[in-house]
Amino acid sequence: MALIEISNLEKSFGKLAVLKRISCSFEQGCIVSILGPNASGKTTLIKSILGMVIPDSGEILFRGQPVINTFAYKKHIGYMPQTGCYPDNIKIGQLFNMMQDIRRPYPDLDTGLIKLFGLEAMYQKRMGVLSGGTRQKVSAALAFMFNPDVLILDEPTAGLDPVAAEQLKEKIREEKSRGKLILVTSHIMSEVDEIADTVLYLFEGQIKFYKPLSVLKAETGEEKLGKALTKILK
Repeated sequence: MALIEISNLEKSFGKLAVLKRISCSFEQGCIVSILGPNASGKTTLIKSILGMVIPDSGEILFRGQPVINTFAYKKHIGYMPQTGCYPDNIKIGQLFNMMQDIRRPYPDLDTGLIKLFGLEAMYQKRMGVLSGGTRQKVSAALAFMFNPDVLILDEPTAGLDPVAAEQLKEKIREEKSRGKLILVTSHIMSEVDEIADTVLYLFEGQIKFYKPLSVLKAETGEEKLGKALTKILK
């Protein structure tokens, strides 16, 4: 059984139809890259899974159970937004402690990224004075901290320095090897090429294709995802 199943999902904002009868499923132990041009529905799909957007119709199941009007499933999801919004005056250490207090008891914490990114040395710094890249590191550490079964990462390497970006990609691959489901959005095709198993491509609120990366390359005769997409989308 798929970990997440989506059936006939529809969502409109006013007269603008953003999702149009989306149906797909996501299995454990897989990295799926959700791609598409701006305004294709990527963010709305992600936020629907997270419960941040309520669909007009259709259904989302987590381990076979509907997610509408329930919160329990969310403890199994780690979310890294493209731009994290935090109180300016809270310190990094206080933020991590606050989140642990909210989720307590939680004995199986994953603090690997905190150590990799050297965030412990910055615990007394306030969020409001951090660079965009450091805020991204904090967001990444929070997403992975509670050892979730699902990771949803929205442009995860945006703003990161090259070393931190490589560290995060390696962490993503490690979590996949542990059987996690990882959904990633990215505009960096080389990054998708490195980590993704499967590509779900949205266009104008509909799934244009949902295929393994290896199949896309075989069908187009291209070795790079960017060139394969260009050929398909022509």
